[in-house]
Amino acid sequence: MANLQEKISSLFPTVKIEEADTLTLTLEPAQLHDVCKKLRDDSELAFDYLETIVGMDWTESLGCVYFLNSTVHGHTVSIRTSTTDRENPHLPSVADLWAVAVTFEREVYDFFGIIFIGNPDMRRLFLNIDWKGYPLRKDYNDDPALNPCSMENERQSDDTCVYTLDEDGKVLKNETPIFAADDFVVNIGPQHPATHGVLRFRTALDGETIKKIDVYMGYIHRGVEKLCENLTYFQTLHYMDRLDYFSAHNYHHGLCMCIEKAAGIEVPERAQYIRVIMDELSRIASHCLFIGTFCMDLGATTMLFYTLRVREQILDIMDKTCGARMTFNYDCIGGVLADLDQDFVKDVKALLAVLPDNIKEYNKIFTGNIIAKNRMEGVGVLSREDAIAYGCTGPTGRASGWACDVRKTHPYCLYATMKDTLKWDEVVMTEGDSMARFKARIAEMEQSARIIEQLIDNIPSGDYCAKVPKVLKLPKGNWWTVVEGCRGLFGVYIESDGGANPYRLKLATPCLPLAAAVDHMTAGQKIADLITIGGSLDYIVPDMDR
Repeated sequence: MANLQEKISSLFPTVKIEEADTLTLTLEPAQLHDVCKKLRDDSELAFDYLETIVGMDWTESLGCVYFLNSTVHGHTVSIRTSTTDRENPHLPSVADLWAVAVTFEREVYDFFGIIFIGNPDMRRLFLNIDWKGYPLRKDYNDDPALNPCSMENERQSDDTCVYTLDEDGKVLKNETPIFAADDFVVNIGPQHPATHGVLRFRTALDGETIKKIDVYMGYIHRGVEKLCENLTYFQTLHYMDRLDYFSAHNYHHGLCMCIEKAAGIEVPERAQYIRVIMDELSRIASHCLFIGTFCMDLGATTMLFYTLRVREQILDIMDKTCGARMTFNYDCIGGVLADLDQDFVKDVKALLAVLPDNIKEYNKIFTGNIIAKNRMEGVGVLSREDAIAYGCTGPTGRASGWACDVRKTHPYCLYATMKDTLKWDEVVMTEGDSMARFKARIAEMEQSARIIEQLIDNIPSGDYCAKVPKVLKLPKGNWWTVVEGCRGLFGVYIESDGGANPYRLKLATPCLPLAAAVDHMTAGQKIADLITIGGSLDYIVPDMDR
């Protein structure tokens, strides 16, 4: 961090730099774009990956915290900027530097009302166009009467907005139609089948060729981040099962780690083993369901029954220990809620014994099938550069040649402490098409099994949870933690004012960037390929909507 700070200081001598949980630069809005561009383009820094943008209301000002990462060097930095204008707040856009910023900035605008000058699509993202107020502001009026269920307006308009500044610094609004007047537009969704949740694609077609897709989100937005501001840190864990419900253990793990880091809580070794094993079992179960539902999307309906056998076996294992089959609520601050079931080791070994034959069966039935290959190979290609620009992590990014597995790039828990002894390979492919994304998940199941095999006979005895105060207050400050969910990087940002509730809890989920990349990946493809491409991304709508 010292070398990084020295380099940044030499480039920006007037910028305030703090060495906190993450190296932090505090900028004036006028400096933001130029500083971000230099951070991205300088070869010694190479901050080519925008992890998230956190909207903030610091009461006296509105602003953002940006988390940048270098895929070349592995270092991370955060940038804080703000404006004191609460009536017409605006900041410069960085959408020309990172493609995913278009969507991240729309999210901030939706919840905080901050306009990003130069963003090519400055609309609300999740809430209806007639929504009154900005829910994540501290002065938001949450009276239900102000926002009754809308029966007259669409979620979005047919026009988008681009904001610019005139010579006097006045904000100018320019409305532009999303589609051309003669575009033939059809709806894919918002019904559930083949959209992996309640999601809607407004799709402009030229014959059977896709010209443009406008993604409509927010049909199941629940305001999780807002709800968490009025909950204790213990209570916030409840919602982690309800984002990407297949990554429930992984997401609990990530939030717990962030809180534990802030509170200085040491997690017992036994609990660390249990957490990692549960995470990897979740990954196998999630990929099993992906294979089954993806094949069903393409018409191979029987494949679902083959993959559900393994997934059911894993859910039976978790049921015995957690008392649930989906909303586990098992990881807790300091460890896990309960010790392992007496049959846990035996049941996991039984799973590991049958998994290789099951994977061979999946490949025999589907992977080598000529129809599957014709439907998937060369379809929905995402280059490594575009995967980074859109922030498409997880199996999607790795199928495009981006080695982005958090367990390797920013190891945590046993992935860090056993880095030299825990043997497993990061699955990285180069084709970047739908077939590569499919094969990557099958290969990841094998690697998860390798990890579990090395841990299952070596789970140490001892406590499964540290002693934690009944009323947990975090010190003033902010913390950022990332873990590898089943679909990619899951980030947790906590800003504390010293109380027992988070002043701000931001959940950076992997599925929002995946949805943001759909238009780019499908342009020029056939309408029949949209289902293939969307299915291969494996996004979960509650994860993007939150």
